[in-house]
Amino acid sequence: MGMFSFAKDIGDKIFNRDDDKHDAKTETKADANTQVKSSEPSAQSVASLLLRRIQQQNLNISNLKVKYNGSTDTAEISGDAKTQADREKAIIAIGNVQNVAKVIDNINIEEDAPESTMYTVESGDSLSKIAQNVYGSSSDYMKIFEANKPMLSDPDKIYPGQVLRIPKP
Repeated sequence: MGMFSFAKDIGDKIFNRDDDKHDAKTETKADANTQVKSSEPSAQSVASLLLRRIQQQNLNISNLKVKYNGSTDTAEISGDAKTQADREKAIIAIGNVQNVAKVIDNINIEEDAPESTMYTVESGDSLSKIAQNVYGSSSDYMKIFEANKPMLSDPDKIYPGQVLRIPKP
């Protein structure tokens, strides 16, 4: 349990929220000179999208709940995970989304295990380069890839700012 920070401007764009575009979408009513801004998604609708994203990972988490605070760009997750890996995958599944800067983790774990290291990808990184630094062998990159499936679909598709789980050696 704890709080995890993410790069809020980097990640998968799963909901339509872009403050610059909101200004461009301002409309004027013809019968009154009143400015009407198009509304951004509600916190509840964003939380539902984040919940669905976790559910798509096919993780073993019961009583899963997600809350979202748009003013702080913070997601809060709770539930009961079977494994530490399920908990960590849920955290990175919603943390690697644009406009999520923090994830507050309140997930309980049934099977205690050591926590993985969370690693933020830097420009020029590859899974084999990360594996070389962590495990001493670039050929161990598949350990990192497997630890981040199904969020990662290809070992060559990572991007700067993305947060990955790095299992203990």
